[in-house]
Amino acid sequence: MIERHVLDWDGAYANGVNIAGSDRWPSAWSGPAKAYREARAAEGRARLDVRYGNGARNALDLFLPAIAPKGLVVFIHGGYWMAFDKGTWSHLAEGAVASGYAVAMPSYTLCPEIRIGGIVAEIGAAIEKAATMVEGPIVLTGHSAGGHLASCMVTATTPLSPAVARRVRHVVSISGLHDLRALMRAEMNATLRIDEAEALAHSPALLRPMDGARVTCWVGGSERAEFLRQNALLANIWTGLGATTCAVVEPDRHHFSIVDGLADPAHPLTRRLLAE
Repeated sequence: MIERHVLDWDGAYANGVNIAGSDRWPSAWSGPAKAYREARAAEGRARLDVRYGNGARNALDLFLPAIAPKGLVVFIHGGYWMAFDKGTWSHLAEGAVASGYAVAMPSYTLCPEIRIGGIVAEIGAAIEKAATMVEGPIVLTGHSAGGHLASCMVTATTPLSPAVARRVRHVVSISGLHDLRALMRAEMNATLRIDEAEALAHSPALLRPMDGARVTCWVGGSERAEFLRQNALLANIWTGLGATTCAVVEPDRHHFSIVDGLADPAHPLTRRLLAE
């Protein structure tokens, strides 16, 4: 029998201090992202800073394959709803783009300027906009807080219109945060301002999945125990509520390196993302 009781909720969700060489990031992402974005723009295969709302950060980048797109992938960035933007992750579009898909990457308003419920609505608007630009099935993915936001799109309370929701084929939540109640105990909640009502309204693990939801929960084997727990949690609960789910623990990946597979069309993460 293994008993587990979390005493330090800040440490439970602290990634950088628990990853050797963590000072490499975010430059390890932002440099390749800038190079990728510039290369696709030079080829005429990038639509940058497409507006989807009135907020200063309500814009997305769209990367296009060399052929007619097979469908649309939307990648939603993490940063605990408080950091980063679309420009940090552009290179992660390559796996799907090389496989024939268009990839949209939105920015969104960050806490404390907005509450998490407001970000959920913004991401819904971003997906609606991208869906007007690319036909075919839609695949959603996101990292950490982005995994939470991607999962929120296929709950019974989704902000997506019925027409767009019906196009969503698959969601891959990468190191996703699916129960917000745990974060209420961390210092970051001074910025996030999650209360019980918001946690209940916007935690995917506490909501019913929409009919036909198909979700993969993907996490690194070297991540903090809380991310492993949150990963298993959603897959477990939603299986019992009728969704098609899969939980994957990728060996030897930590919270920062877990997204790297998206840049490679042959990586199991990309293959799983695009699986029909």
